[in-house]
Amino acid sequence: MKKTVLKVNIHCQKCKKEVLKAVTKLTGINQVTIDGEKETLTVVGDVDPVLITEAVRKIGKVAEIVSVGPPKPPEPKSPVKNPLPPWCYDYCQLVPVSHAPYDSAPCSIL
Repeated sequence: MKKTVLKVNIHCQKCKKEVLKAVTKLTGINQVTIDGEKETLTVVGDVDPVLITEAVRKIGKVAEIVSVGPPKPPEPKSPVKNPLPPWCYDYCQLVPVSHAPYDSAPCSIL
């Protein structure tokens, strides 16, 4: 698996759509992102960077390879700790709670 970054002349939404359509036809792609401001196409997967460049050039866009390397590993998510209830000093009172087993006798409400 590798991350390939290409510089592509992308000027509008139509250009983005055409490039995405051309690149996603290739096999072995896990993720495709386009940055319109930087005019970059990033492809992550097991696909040859030359094939990506050829697919983009077939639709009439100028493409050049900027970098090829391993993708960034996903950042480990830190476990969310449940906050403890607030500590109460002299405010709390103990409240007795009991449970009576249910008899099978019918209920009566008075």
